Order: sequence, then structure tokens, then C-alpha cells
Amino acid sequence: MTPRASGVWMSSNNAASPTPPQRIKVWDVLVRTLHWLLVVSVALSWLSTVFFGWTDVHRPAGYVALAIVLLRTVWGFTGSHYARFREFIRPLRMVRQYAHELLGRREPRYIGHNPLGGWMILALLGTVMFTCVTGWLFTTDTFWGIRWVKILHEASAWLLLGLTALHVGGVLVTSILHRENLVAAMITGRKASPQQSDQAL
Repeated sequence: MTPRASGVWMSSNNAASPTPPQRIKVWDVLVRTLHWLLVVSVALSWLSTVFFGWTDVHRPAGYVALAIVLLRTVWGFTGSHYARFREFIRPLRMVRQYAHELLGRREPRYIGHNPLGGWMILALLGTVMFTCVTGWLFTTDTFWGIRWVKILHEASAWLLLGLTALHVGGVLVTSILHRENLVAAMITGRKASPQQSDQAL
């Protein structure tokens, strides 16, 4: 492995080493906890409304999701190294370059979020916040029953579903390309060290 930039490592084509991979701490406890709580709260919001009509579940789940996004936003400026936005929100030129390299199967491995993944995280957080705020507005006296608020809320919820599908797809593709279980990494907080990232899972 050779370093390319901060937190970026180029993959080699050498055979995998037989030694056990070394693990490094990437995602802190708060990042992992907020990630999975957001998954649960968004899922509850969706399922409770679309399939069951449980408004008593839908609203609290939405408020929890909003609180999670606000806390994650604060942590994006004050948290640990890989949790900070400045570590994974990269210029659009780097995003285009990474996308080009990905299509050519020459993409580097990032210890944290890659450039596409970083912007996806930002899009997900922003969409969750917008969905929650429009949902809350619809319950206020001022905007109660206002059609355009309802349309915005429902449209953003569908957008969130689409972004979630893209996010999951990106996680699966990256896990396969780099032979790295990213779901497990978001549970344990650890990933293979740069020197060991070519090893199979």
C-alpha cells in the first residue's frame, strides 16, 4: 500500500498476506450509536406510516431522527478525526476524479468515507432534517392542513428512501471491491489498517 493523500491509500495487486489483518479504530462510539439509531428511527417512521398507520409511532420516531441529525451535525465539527466533516467532505473535483477512477476500477481505498460516500452522508443528513422539519410544520397551527407542506414532506421522504438505497448499494459495492466488510466496521468501529487492506475478509 502506498499513501496518496491524508486517509487515502492505493491498493496493490499483490497476493494477500497470510498474517491476520491489523485493525485500527476509525468510527467512535457516538458515530456508530447515532448511525444505527438513525437507521431504526427512519425505518420506524416509514413502516409505521406506510404499512401500519401508527401516527403515535411516526411522530416520536421523526423527532428522534431530527435530534440524531442535529447531534451528528455538532459532532461533525467537534468530534473525533474521522467523524468530522472536514475529513470526508471533499471538493467536487475530487468527487469527479474518484468517480472516474471508480469506473476504471482504479479507485483508492479511503480509511474514512470516500468522496462519493462523504457527500452521500451530507445528503442523507440534510434530507432527514428537511423531512423531519416539514413533518413538524404540518402539525403546527400555522401550517396544519397546508397541501404544499404535506407534498414537500412526502416528496422528501421518498427522496430519503432513494438516497438510502443508493447508500446501501454504495456500501455493498465498496465492500466487494476492497474486500472489506463496511457494515461490520460500523458495528465494531474498526477497519483493516492501510498495510492490510488487500486481505480478503
